[in-house]
Amino acid sequence: MTCHGSLSEGSQDAAHEPVPHRPTDDERRRLEAAARRYTSPYRDVVRARIVLYAAEGLGNDEIAARLDTPRQVVSKWRKRFAGQRLAGLGDLQRGGRPPAFPP
Repeated sequence: MTCHGSLSEGSQDAAHEPVPHRPTDDERRRLEAAARRYTSPYRDVVRARIVLYAAEGLGNDEIAARLDTPRQVVSKWRKRFAGQRLAGLGDLQRGGRPPAFPP
């Protein structure tokens, strides 16, 4: 299937929706636990909810609205999960000089 800027099935543009992916049962349990845990960093909660909402079949725009986050952020984490599974939801090594904290 190719998409040349035209709308595909339904009203959503295929270029803006990644291939659907479903977490395994174990991944779902871990994502649900991270989304519920009060001690989880906010970024981890949002990333887990993005994947869980996507597994329910919601589109990027709907997920972004529910989580009050930009659609580009939703797309980024959906793609990372699709390509790398749970490991893709972690932070990547950042470039540049390491932070220096005075003694």
